[in-house]
Amino acid sequence: MNQLEWFHDRIVEPPERRSQVPYGNPSGHGRHRIGFWVVAVVFAVTTAFSTVPTPLYPLYEERDGFGSFTVTVVFAVYAVGVAVGLVAAGHLSDRTGRRPVLVAALLSQLAAAALFLVWPALPGLLLGRFVTGLGVGMATPTATAYLQDLHIRSRPTTGRASRQASRQAGRFEAVSTAANVGGLGVGPLVAGLLAAYAPAPIRTPYAVFAVLLVAGAVAVTALPETVDRPTRPVPYRVQRVRPHGGAGPFCLAVACGCAALAIFGLFTSLAPGFVATTLRQTSPAVAGAVVFAVFAAAVLGQSFTGALRPAARRALGVAAEAAGCAAVAAGMVLEAPALFIAGGIIAGVGAGTLFKAAVALITEAAPADVRAEALATFFLAAYTGLVVTSLGLGLAAQLTTPTTATLWFSGFLAALLTVIALLNRTVGGAGRRPSPSPSP
Repeated sequence: MNQLEWFHDRIVEPPERRSQVPYGNPSGHGRHRIGFWVVAVVFAVTTAFSTVPTPLYPLYEERDGFGSFTVTVVFAVYAVGVAVGLVAAGHLSDRTGRRPVLVAALLSQLAAAALFLVWPALPGLLLGRFVTGLGVGMATPTATAYLQDLHIRSRPTTGRASRQASRQAGRFEAVSTAANVGGLGVGPLVAGLLAAYAPAPIRTPYAVFAVLLVAGAVAVTALPETVDRPTRPVPYRVQRVRPHGGAGPFCLAVACGCAALAIFGLFTSLAPGFVATTLRQTSPAVAGAVVFAVFAAAVLGQSFTGALRPAARRALGVAAEAAGCAAVAAGMVLEAPALFIAGGIIAGVGAGTLFKAAVALITEAAPADVRAEALATFFLAAYTGLVVTSLGLGLAAQLTTPTTATLWFSGFLAALLTVIALLNRTVGGAGRRPSPSPSP
């Protein structure tokens, strides 16, 4: 070893700062780079499966005779399942490893698909949605943390490659939120097309996604692990509900997450019924396309706001979501499909921007050894708010007309967005873009 190599190994890159994948091992970095994209696709499939029933709800309503309130109960059962999954297993990957928890989440989704296929009645729908929520609650913090781990390990930590990694520091943030939110939009689009043009419209979408879930589980088993398992068994405990990184950033992140999920919840639960009844568009393909447009706009909003300062990004998200929600309400009142869809797209841009900002606040503030736990706490709080919002919206739709319920929802969301704007001014520049670091 010459003096230059000694200086680099001992001073520039001391052992405690080295990645677990040695610098200069291209195959190791390549495995983690490939694994990053595999996990992104699997994460997207998982979230897509969670929204497969969205364009099918009018078919269930027509067949079984239940109304919009039952749809919101079904959606709330799903959100409760997510919360239970987060509390029970959302943090386990910090100790047992990312790979086994993600595989278990995929198997949970596969069990839900089997329930939808063999028990299509309302009780089977409720149980299947709860099991779906369990899988999503396990997968969301695990896959998000896994993506960040693989992103870090796929980038060399010295020299020109390190400077390139610095320029690409937002890749994890963009891909993780795109896989999450983009998957939520792909599910209704695919399910709507299959329901409209394939036989057995209530069963075929679940069968197709069951195949994708099996393929995803097999692919994950071949990925490199990024968490060192403890040498001794660690006693099981449920998720600790505690903020990481300070109360101010955590509250701001939860408020942003709740606002984003409120829009996503509206369009994945009641919007297809609104489209079929008020706007008189009964095709499942149309309902799926409308929901897909909202989530596609959310992904675009995430992609084109990465260069903004965190506070400016959140302010833009608040403004876009407020304007979009107002346009959605106006489209309902005027029975104008074009205005309704345009409002949904604008609201989707705002929701995607706020969701990305929320995830960034959490992942930047949390230490690496509790990253999944911090994400699980965040998603637990956000989905708890979603349960209350969806049930309230369903109850309002039961007591009044869908148009009036949408107006009430718009008022609630306006109040929440006002809180976010105030917190954004208070917290200020929290949520700076993370710099690339060695192994967590």
